[in-house]
Amino acid sequence: MIPSSVCKVSVKINETGLLHISRMLNVHRDICGYCGCCVSVCPEGALELIDAYLSVEENCTSCGICAKVCPLGALEVVHEK
Repeated sequence: MIPSSVCKVSVKINETGLLHISRMLNVHRDICGYCGCCVSVCPEGALELIDAYLSVEENCTSCGICAKVCPLGALEVVHEK
């Protein structure tokens, strides 16, 4: 079984100098069927299928449209806390 993986990670240094990592879009690779539905609806063009592998680029805004259209529920948007 292929584990879920985080495709987008935002790293920030807050005002106290502490490192803050925020996961933005999780791709559950054990569920993803690599159909491309998410790629076709991304308004930022941040998703790409490369050799049956879903790639998420830095311009992902975590809008969640891809997660809503995924027929298998393989994408999960995780918002900062």
